[in-house]
Amino acid sequence: MARFRPFKAYTYARTSPDISDLTAPPYDVISEQQRTSLLTRSANNVVALELPEGSLDPATPGNRYATGRYRWREWRDTGVLVRDRVPTIYVLEQRYLLHGREMRRRAFIGEVELRAFEEGVVLPHERTLPKALGDRFNLTKACAANFSQVFGLYSDPDRVTDGYFEQAMSGRLVMTATDDDGVVSDVWALTDRDAIAGVSAALEPKQIFIADGHHRYVTALAYRDERRAAAANAGVLPTDPAYDFVMMALVNMDDPGLVVLPTHRVANAPREFDAAAFRIAMAETFELAEIPADASIEDALASLETPGFVVVMRGGNAPFVASLRPDAAPGALIPLERSEAWKELDVTVLQELVLDPLLDIHPDRPHTLERLSFVKDASEAVAAVAEHDVAFVLRATRVEQMRAVALAGETMPQKSTYFYPKLLSGLVLRAMD
Repeated sequence: MARFRPFKAYTYARTSPDISDLTAPPYDVISEQQRTSLLTRSANNVVALELPEGSLDPATPGNRYATGRYRWREWRDTGVLVRDRVPTIYVLEQRYLLHGREMRRRAFIGEVELRAFEEGVVLPHERTLPKALGDRFNLTKACAANFSQVFGLYSDPDRVTDGYFEQAMSGRLVMTATDDDGVVSDVWALTDRDAIAGVSAALEPKQIFIADGHHRYVTALAYRDERRAAAANAGVLPTDPAYDFVMMALVNMDDPGLVVLPTHRVANAPREFDAAAFRIAMAETFELAEIPADASIEDALASLETPGFVVVMRGGNAPFVASLRPDAAPGALIPLERSEAWKELDVTVLQELVLDPLLDIHPDRPHTLERLSFVKDASEAVAAVAEHDVAFVLRATRVEQMRAVALAGETMPQKSTYFYPKLLSGLVLRAMD
């Protein structure tokens, strides 16, 4: 069972609800240039905690993690950050435009009890990378804090939890922030004990699927285990300590405001790229069709009836649609001990039947990933073939596909989903000390 509870969050001391200059995108999408820009807006921007300056080597004096620990303590001691007086569940609504249509997505922000993936309560859907885990673990260990939320999903097709969102949003707006993409994040506080108990009870029987923040969650698990071991060695076994939980933002996956966008691939061959030979090799498994002059790439993708994608090659070649032959079952073509749900993903078919055999790129051979990059915008992927060998424009992975793969106990290929918009860091922060 999923345990979700309120907590006493730290928030920025403020004279108005607008804290746009203090928030930041997730740490893993921030470039050094963007970090500098964020700190120019405010020296107290949360990026100073998420990505402190200093060496990534914990043994080096003045390293990133020591800087973060000092700053986290200083900001609390000097009143930059203030703590809630009562346990609170925060309600977040993000408003944004998508293809000219106004959208909104709502989430509960609170603490979720950490559970190992094999317990089947909290489930991942993507692989994690060891390098990123090391950095996040060192920062968590140094600061004993969560500076941003793990993005989780729960299923509530009857929309039972909607009433609690509306109850919170009928009250005073606590804070608001607008990011560089124009996404507005509004936050309300839910402190009514009966309402909090109702939210916790509604979420208790749910499984939670991690949409974004896999590294943060796995880091929290590792930190919990280390703290538990230290407590056991000291002969002290606290009840429900803070390190047994992680801060999460939970969104109803059955809410129409939940949007998943595709992530496209741009790749280079290991040697000189032969476009004609590449197309001939693809034709052995895929049906290849030119895109009509009066049709767009989006139209071509929408017409797919089997796993597939649009392919754009270097050298001015016209884009074409590659769809798996109807008589070519993914289960037979991909000889791995995986579920049919995993094998039928467009990203899986691309990885196992194109990137691996034809371009020698596969995550099990990490050095080959240097020839693969990920692009959010389809037009950017198409334009990339001016400097790269081939681009693949994909459809978005559907939420029900993600759920089926997670329930099978599997993880999708890297960058299979792009949940838009991202969650802002800096709205609420959580201490574990």
